Amino acid sequence: MARDSLYCERILWQGRCRAATVPFSQKALAVVASVASAVTLCYAVVVAKSLGAPVGGMVLFAGWCATLALGAWRAPLWWRSQVEYLITEGHVIWRRGRIRRSIATGQISYALIRWDARDRSVGDLVLVRAVPTGALRRTLSLTLHEVEAPDRLWALVRGVEPSAPLGSGIRPLAQRLDPGERVLWSAAPLASPWTPRRTATALAGGVLALTFVRALVRSVPSLASVLRLHALTPSVAALLVGGASLSMLLLLVVSAGVGYVAFVRPSRLARQTRYFVTDARVLIRRGAEELSLDRSRIAYVIDAPGKKLHDVFLVLDGPQARALAPSGAFGGEDGGDGLRPVFAAIDDADTVGRILRAPEVQKRAA
Repeated sequence: MARDSLYCERILWQGRCRAATVPFSQKALAVVASVASAVTLCYAVVVAKSLGAPVGGMVLFAGWCATLALGAWRAPLWWRSQVEYLITEGHVIWRRGRIRRSIATGQISYALIRWDARDRSVGDLVLVRAVPTGALRRTLSLTLHEVEAPDRLWALVRGVEPSAPLGSGIRPLAQRLDPGERVLWSAAPLASPWTPRRTATALAGGVLALTFVRALVRSVPSLASVLRLHALTPSVAALLVGGASLSMLLLLVVSAGVGYVAFVRPSRLARQTRYFVTDARVLIRRGAEELSLDRSRIAYVIDAPGKKLHDVFLVLDGPQARALAPSGAFGGEDGGDGLRPVFAAIDDADTVGRILRAPEVQKRAA
């Protein structure tokens, strides 16, 4: 069997992205930049034809926006097409040419799997290492993008023989357990709490909506007055109306998207979330996302009671990696809405706390 040249370890698996895709955030950036470029060009033509003013700066800005849109749309495909992944006896390696990143399998705190919505046999495998505190938490992770059967690869990294049901994100999580693994506790969040981040997002959505209404109320009479003067040719008038309409449409879509993220998406995610505690792992599934955490990595279990429900934080431990602060292994408000090892908004915190504190896990890990 081949060996890796960096660590001189046997290579257990080697592969690439099965189908390189563009992340949603970069797709959104490409769309926004494209619309901004089109709006700027429309206004540049109107200014040049009607006023005869120089529009070199506007054309330059439009070209910059178009270049940004093209880069956001194509750069991820070009970058990921040359990336190679390796799993050895002791490391997971990300490699592109002479650039390498690696993480030791013994230092991985937990894994995230994000299944592809179009093909549930492909997904991203994110390997995360807990660190004490601060911004370094965000850097100690390694992502294998668009790999086939990411749950099988995670079993390989853990040193577990992959079971037959693995490899399909359509199957329920409880049907893809390790051989002999038993579910001891299961629950679902009973609410989607309003965090400071969610509140700020809702306020931003409200401000954007008010901005859209105000801009629409002011722009429509102004455009109507200009068009009634018949001072513009039909083609220039069409460009003016088209540019204004595109800008209004962009503002409306952005405000609606921010409102959806603040008001609708958290409730949908809560309904799609399910927590599992087995005799060996903690598993969380939320829609197409899954979190897998070995119970031997849990150092402490913190119950944070609210008015009616409880949040149970799992404080992780590892080689020089114990995390106690909210900005550490179990995240905090800076963690956004990404999956973290937290049981949020449950009413049975005592039972899961007793199970996770059971000494059998330490004996089994030893």
